[in-house]
Amino acid sequence: MKVIAKIHTDFPTKFGIPRQSGLAQTEAVIVFEPEYRFDEALRGIEEYSHLWLIWEFSEIKNKPWSPTVRPPRLGGNKRVGVFATRSPFRPNPIGLSCVELLRCKKTAHGTVLIVSGADLMDNTPIYDIKPYIPYADCHEDARGSFAEEHKDYSLKVEYDEKLLSLIPESKRTALLQVLSQDPRPSYIDSSERVYGFEYAGFEIKFTVTDNTLKVTEIYNSKAE
Repeated sequence: MKVIAKIHTDFPTKFGIPRQSGLAQTEAVIVFEPEYRFDEALRGIEEYSHLWLIWEFSEIKNKPWSPTVRPPRLGGNKRVGVFATRSPFRPNPIGLSCVELLRCKKTAHGTVLIVSGADLMDNTPIYDIKPYIPYADCHEDARGSFAEEHKDYSLKVEYDEKLLSLIPESKRTALLQVLSQDPRPSYIDSSERVYGFEYAGFEIKFTVTDNTLKVTEIYNSKAE
């Protein structure tokens, strides 16, 4: 398996990353490795609205796998088979995400792909890119097991406009979407605890009480 590209996102760590692809309008850039920077390899890709990304869970690739895992969606308490989940702790640490292709852009690093909806950490290795085919890939009668049954993580988000104005305007909608989906680990629920994650170079701090998330602090994490 050869790494053909790296994706650059606003999430330097796993904390705060959307739970699945397409749940937040997070913009990202896919930059191809030098040996794969051929415009011919991208010919016709702009005719597709969405793409499949096949990528590597690079942060845990050397960690052991287990036949059963505890999905966060089930509170981290119930075990199910690893092949019935999207857990990163697999025999082969491979991920699959569907993203929206916004545009192709010529840069000093070759033609890059600007995409939306990625649920990947910054600098994640990409193994392959394939077009999403609606008539074959969309199954309206598909069942989603526990992931579908426990899909509602929505929270009311409260924030000070002055705090939010620190975030570049083009990134605010995505941040609010991430926050509304409850970025906390599913097995942690404390109204006293202050949670936090880094997003687009900013540290986001918040608390959660009942069904309301309150942003308590936003500051430039690189200004320290």
